[in-house]
Amino acid sequence: MTASATASDQDRHPRRGVAHVVGDTGPELWRRTIPDVLKDTVARFSGREAAVFVEQGVRWTWAELDRETDALAGGLRKLGLGKGDRVGIWSPNRYEWVLTQYATARLGLVLVTINPAYRLAEVEYVLNKVGCAALVTAAQFKTSDYLGMLQTLAPELADCVPGALAAAKLPQLKTIIRMGDEVTPGMLNFTDVLENGRDTPVGELDDITATLEPDEPVNIQFTSGTTGAPKGATLTHVNIVNNGRFVVQAQNFTEDDRLCIPVPLYHCFGMVMGTLGCVTTGATMVLPAEGFDPESTLRAVSDEKCTALYGVPTMFVAELQHPDLGSFDLSHLRTGVMAGAPCPIEVMKRCTTEMNLGEITIAYGMTETSPVSYQTSADDPLERRVSTVGRIQPHVEGKIIDENGNTVAPGEQGELCTRGYSVMQGYWGEPERTAEAIDDDGWMHTGDLGTYDAEGYCNITGRVKDMLIRGGENVYPREVEEYLYRHPAVQEVQVFGVPDPKFGEEICAWIVLKAGETATEEDIKAFCRGQIAHYKVPRYVRFQGELPMTVTGKAQKFKMRDTMIEELGLVADESA
Repeated sequence: MTASATASDQDRHPRRGVAHVVGDTGPELWRRTIPDVLKDTVARFSGREAAVFVEQGVRWTWAELDRETDALAGGLRKLGLGKGDRVGIWSPNRYEWVLTQYATARLGLVLVTINPAYRLAEVEYVLNKVGCAALVTAAQFKTSDYLGMLQTLAPELADCVPGALAAAKLPQLKTIIRMGDEVTPGMLNFTDVLENGRDTPVGELDDITATLEPDEPVNIQFTSGTTGAPKGATLTHVNIVNNGRFVVQAQNFTEDDRLCIPVPLYHCFGMVMGTLGCVTTGATMVLPAEGFDPESTLRAVSDEKCTALYGVPTMFVAELQHPDLGSFDLSHLRTGVMAGAPCPIEVMKRCTTEMNLGEITIAYGMTETSPVSYQTSADDPLERRVSTVGRIQPHVEGKIIDENGNTVAPGEQGELCTRGYSVMQGYWGEPERTAEAIDDDGWMHTGDLGTYDAEGYCNITGRVKDMLIRGGENVYPREVEEYLYRHPAVQEVQVFGVPDPKFGEEICAWIVLKAGETATEEDIKAFCRGQIAHYKVPRYVRFQGELPMTVTGKAQKFKMRDTMIEELGLVADESA
């Protein structure tokens, strides 16, 4: 039964004249753990191809993925890691990432996914925030020297026994496991941990897995916060197993599908909608490269005969603009997901005609909801798939409320709220911030503005929260502002987005300097580099004598934005 053709389809229309919809309850909601689902898929499809890591030249059947997962789980167990311990992973898309995802779940460890673009201040914060006992890390990626940053944060690595780190700045982190063959003082090698676990009896691992509960945390995903510091959205087996399953169900996945995953694994898009979606169906996961590259993605789709492709709009644009697009065999493609940012109608139409993605879907959600709440179906008419974010997912409720909390009428704009199995347990260690996001009735307040039409299709019309989206990455201006306030010359700062044809939005900072202080645009950018993720570094910096404020002292960012649009000769996005 697909997500669009259901016995209770009527419930997905707005109810009783109000903007309140209920997802289909026909398909069973699984109360199962990740290792349970994986073992079932392995039993059914053991000899079929499970995973292909094109850049690394690694190709596994389901039986081989299961074997390697258990070996790593055994190795982690021998390091003394036990149920509930947090294990971070800081890496681009590699086979080690996927093994860590499923090996940690096997033991009931909580996987803490760290953005590969994070720099010193950010990785220090997240490791300490959730108390990671261990970290699995790549050596480097692009301009990020992960090992160098870790050695800066923990100089004690130079003299410590691997697995016995005692670092002043990272007091709870004991073990660092590095990828690659080189040896780094104070760190273990991933392959050694893997090989060390091969002799672990499967029965011992099964005994541990049998103690796990579906409602226990299995993943912490960090999402930027309006109060400056990232928040750790805590997700359970039930949250992400079912979400991955329903997302691929809307695309009519079977074990014969082959999904190309160029989106990052650290985000729900890659690890839930991507790899976990494949695990729930037996479909093959194909990872083209460590990071997104249009040519490697198109080549993987062509060579691996992929039937589905994921991406944010900017990725699809880059693929469509590739000069040799016509030389790649895209004949096997039929579906996929475009999400992460507003999807331009013309881009969607070109994907259907030029990339053979006649059944491509749009999805909307947020990390805190595992992530998808709304999705178009492969069976929806094209006009619905190019102009809405679809209808409510199974076992999820949605409503749109006004500023007083009242549910509005269909067609009226308000804040989008969702409720159901997909809502996170909360922000790790932050009950106050959790209560701000999830009300007493279990509704997650998304901070996004939207409308429902008469058939329950949702349109996202804007944002309540002060957030901008650059190339599919959520950037909260408050977070960047608080970092810039650390600069000794900065007295006041306001950060906002301006339209950009490539990234959707770019970051602009208006700064008032302290009396007698001087700074240049390059000074400000240099202050950010290496400390905050590259996509948060302002592209435009302007120095002002004062900032436009209301009489009550609130910054008038719309005036700043309008001024910059005029100065830069940009075209305003009316939905922003």
